Parts: sequence; structure tokens; C-alpha cells
Amino acid sequence: MKRKNFLALLLIGILILSFTVGCTKDDKEVDKPNGDVGEEEGENVELLVSAAASLKDVLEDIEGAYKVHKPNTKLIFTLGSSGSLQTQIEEGAPVDLFISAAQKQMDALEEGGLILEDTRKTLLSNEVVLITPKDEDKGINAFEDLSDDNIEKIAIGDPTSVPVGQYSEEIFNNLNIYDDIKEKLVLANDVRTVLSWVESGEVDCGIVYATDAYTSDKVKIITEAPEGSHKKVTYPAAVIKDSKNVDSAKAFLDFLSTDEAKALFEKYGFNMN
Repeated sequence: MKRKNFLALLLIGILILSFTVGCTKDDKEVDKPNGDVGEEEGENVELLVSAAASLKDVLEDIEGAYKVHKPNTKLIFTLGSSGSLQTQIEEGAPVDLFISAAQKQMDALEEGGLILEDTRKTLLSNEVVLITPKDEDKGINAFEDLSDDNIEKIAIGDPTSVPVGQYSEEIFNNLNIYDDIKEKLVLANDVRTVLSWVESGEVDCGIVYATDAYTSDKVKIITEAPEGSHKKVTYPAAVIKDSKNVDSAKAFLDFLSTDEAKALFEKYGFNMN
């Protein structure tokens, strides 16, 4: 009888110990930080990157290169005008990393306390160019020629939200031609739309970044914007303060400054800072 009681108590003790160990293990799993530790343990991380539309092609190559280093990190890009992406972040869109085509949008986010302190860095620079359809010749040789009567439609980014449009307005004002051409301007939501309109011949010419023009064999570069006619085109990047994957976002941002990434950016015509 005593032996049966002893065995029953021993069994109960084992069951209690097993339950306690199991609960402790589950609690540790629940307390595990989101994303960053998960990647170290082999789990997948989805990194949400909002980036200027002019980075579309190079980011496709960078995505492939980064996969070799971080196979468990999936890069999800949202591409568009920097102003629109800024607004989305201000309205609470889930974003881990932002890459802008101008300092203005990043300045606004920093002033609003929306980027993570000490993560902001300027990665790249670019040039602004005037382009026309490849096989069209309307006698455009310089920005000043846009005032000619035979030029009817000039595509630029919408200056209210698209950095290349803001640079375009600066150029027009500094060259004192804005009043002569303002009725000819056709506004696009991003720089790639400007490029597509010029490619299709829907407009006589357009203003894009040099890197966008290099991606197309349907346009020709007429000239770069005159030196000093606009602010320098630079691309700042920063981790967003509310990111759920801060360590992974920092790791990807660091990768963008490596020699490997530099070679890819230069392949597409960007200048590294």
C-alpha cells in the first residue's frame, strides 16, 4: 500500500515538473523580440523599404545581392515619389527604412520625430537632365530652348511632391524661363512617369535624373542642368522610428554603403557620397 502511494506521488511530481518546464519554454517564446532575433534563429524577416522611384532598377539588383548575405530577410519595396512616401510614413504606414531622392522629405520626417536617431545618412547623388524622344528633333539643345513656340509639352514631376519636379522649377527660375514655359508643363506623379511620357512621344521633352535616362534606349539626353541652377541631388536614408525590425533595417542600411552595393549603384549611374 505504501509502495503504491509512493509511486503515485512520484508520478504526480513528474507531471508537475514537465508542466512547469513546458510553460517556461512557452513564456520565453512569447517574450522573443519581433523579427530581429527571429532572423538569427532562422526565421524570416520582412523588411519594408520605401524608396524613391528613381531607385527602381538598382534596387532589384541590390535585392539579389543582399539575399546572399541575409537569406532570411525578404525586402519588400514601395516605390514612388519621395513626397508621397513621406506622407504615407507621417500617416502611420508600416515602414522600416526610407530612402528619399531629396533632403527635404527626410528633414520633415526628422523634424517630426519619425526617424530613428543617429541612423540618417546620405548615400548617393545624381544629375538632372533634359531628354527628348530618341528619334525626334525639335531643335532643343539647351534648357533655354524650351521657350520656343514649337515646344508644346514639357513633362516634369509634380513639384508639390516629386523632388525632380522641385529641381526642375529651380532650374526654370534660375534661368529666368519659368514664366515663358509654365503653360507648357505637364505634371507627373513620379520621375518614371516623366520618362515613359517622353519614350512614347506624348510630350516633346522631359526632365529626369540621369540614371533614369540611362535605363532607356528610347530617349536621348540633350544636356545636363547648368551647374549651380539647382540644389545638389542627394539621396538620404534612415530607419523609421516605429520600425518593428530595427536591427534588420540597420543591417540593410549598412549594406547599402558597402563596396558591393557601391558597384551596383555606379553601374546604374549613381555617384556614391
